[in-house]
Amino acid sequence: MSSQKSSLAALTVGAIGVVYGDIGTSVLYALKEVFGSGHVPLTPDNVYGILSIFFWTLTVIVSIKYVALVLRADNNGEGGLIAMLALASVAVKDKPRLRKTLLVTGIFGTSLFYGDGVITPAISVLSAVEGLEVISPAFTKGVIPITLAILFGLFAVQKHGTAGIGKFFGPITLVWFTVIGLLGVAQIIGNPSILKAVSPHYAVMFMWTNPGTTFIILGAVVLCVTGAEALYADLGHFGKKPIRLAWFSVVMPALVLNYFGQGALLISNPAAVKNPFYLMAPDWALIPLVGLATMATVIASQALITGAFSVTKQAIQMGYLPRLNIQHTSVRDTGQIYMPLVNWGLFATIVLAVVLFRSSSNLAAAYGIAVCTDMLITTILTFYVIRYGWNYPLWLCLSATGVFFVVDFAFFASNMMKLFDGGWFPLVIGGFVFTLMMTWKEGRRMLSDKLQSDAIELPIFLESVFLHPPARVDGTAVFLTAGTGTVPNAMLHNLKHNKVLHCNNLFVTVKNHEVPWIGSDKRIDITPLGNQCWQVLIHYGFKNDLDVPRALKSIREIGWELEPMNTSYFLSRDVVIPTLGTGMAGWREKLFAQMHHNASGAADFLKLPNNAVVELGSKIEI
Repeated sequence: MSSQKSSLAALTVGAIGVVYGDIGTSVLYALKEVFGSGHVPLTPDNVYGILSIFFWTLTVIVSIKYVALVLRADNNGEGGLIAMLALASVAVKDKPRLRKTLLVTGIFGTSLFYGDGVITPAISVLSAVEGLEVISPAFTKGVIPITLAILFGLFAVQKHGTAGIGKFFGPITLVWFTVIGLLGVAQIIGNPSILKAVSPHYAVMFMWTNPGTTFIILGAVVLCVTGAEALYADLGHFGKKPIRLAWFSVVMPALVLNYFGQGALLISNPAAVKNPFYLMAPDWALIPLVGLATMATVIASQALITGAFSVTKQAIQMGYLPRLNIQHTSVRDTGQIYMPLVNWGLFATIVLAVVLFRSSSNLAAAYGIAVCTDMLITTILTFYVIRYGWNYPLWLCLSATGVFFVVDFAFFASNMMKLFDGGWFPLVIGGFVFTLMMTWKEGRRMLSDKLQSDAIELPIFLESVFLHPPARVDGTAVFLTAGTGTVPNAMLHNLKHNKVLHCNNLFVTVKNHEVPWIGSDKRIDITPLGNQCWQVLIHYGFKNDLDVPRALKSIREIGWELEPMNTSYFLSRDVVIPTLGTGMAGWREKLFAQMHHNASGAADFLKLPNNAVVELGSKIEI
């Protein structure tokens, strides 16, 4: 029992570091942006109203929507937008048009994650380093260079993995939440009546008195819940109980105390509005606080970078992105991966964001649209999961998700007002990634249709080959093919040029499914084709690691073992030629052809041994 408790404690501390790093650093800028916008006069009544809105936003969106409801929608223990998308698409599989609409909507939300992945590290680290300006205005010129240096260091260490430093994330973030809670308490002691803002009465009165202003400032209020999606995305790493325990025991109390402390400070000292978070601290604590805030924002950024690697890998395995170079940074944890292209692509875009916007206040204008859109999409997908997947009554599904939809839509609509002030930036990034994803998916479908139309049926072909069989050579040939039941191009080329056939032949197709994990006991289906030939189907979930040789070792039905030194893997290396006519627009066909050309080799992606791979090329017009 004690080991279970210690395990729960360790997972809870880990969740505090990884899951709540982003939302935990929102205290640096959220309240500052509401009052710094100039839309809300700094009066005691307004401070009470805004604090009440903050408290109930955290309660409704995080505590009720995500922690109570959305965490229940786990896909074999996994969470996140792609896992929710897979659940929703399975729930409506008998409604093809609706399923296609939900898939496109979910993939658009996934694309926006990359926009969020650029803004979060930029605004978090920048807002932490801006604490130097509070220490002395002389540091102002150094804020951007120091921010960029910290971000470069963070992205440079990714290739080494985070296993070594990851164990410090939870304790450091726990210290961060303790410190921000104590900073808030110190201010609340001077004005304990500020705690009355917990009452929804103050939020309702503010909204009733200032409806137009309320709508405008929702775009800044939403900053207090940025990172809420992360607690669902990290469900598979920590489980529901540690995530819920961390939120209610540490994270929410610390956030509420800090926001209320900032409110108490603003009532007693309105001039503190320029940076209420840092001005809560005594002078002697400023330098250590800037250091701790910087560490906390780096950890928050790390969680997002790791998330970008994970989401990209899942998108690749669901067929929405081309194969990319994936490096494993841990021998024990298969989830720890590094993707050079994603890593440095993110870094370059983050540098652009920092240089373009130059301050956390300017970046706050860009922040929110991507987050609110993803929250809205999660609510929509949740409705279809609980209605068609869990078969709950329609009235219950509408009432459960309807309230969240109204709240999310209000935040979304308010954030759309920031579109021309910087909100376009994450949307451009998300739109670019969405175009890549949909072009790749459609291009793969066209390529598959073309191959199918030209394909020869495998059983018929083998029957004709063995009427007058070619010379048989020792060993095993593994032919990788995109679809089952058709002759791989690599086999046709091998027979044409080498005029031989191996003693044993496996026709292997890798099939990715819309579930996170498929166990090794369900990994392989094998069908005998006669004459020492077999059709093999290997099944993977979108979080499984692909390893074809390891999967083939588990085959027992063929009566012999696969010998690595006596096995050759044959791949078709197709060159795509875009043509005018039907299909996608010309520029999309050219884009697909380029993506297809630049995709990392199937051999590396499937973990085939380099010294046993034979690639035979062909040109295909689409």
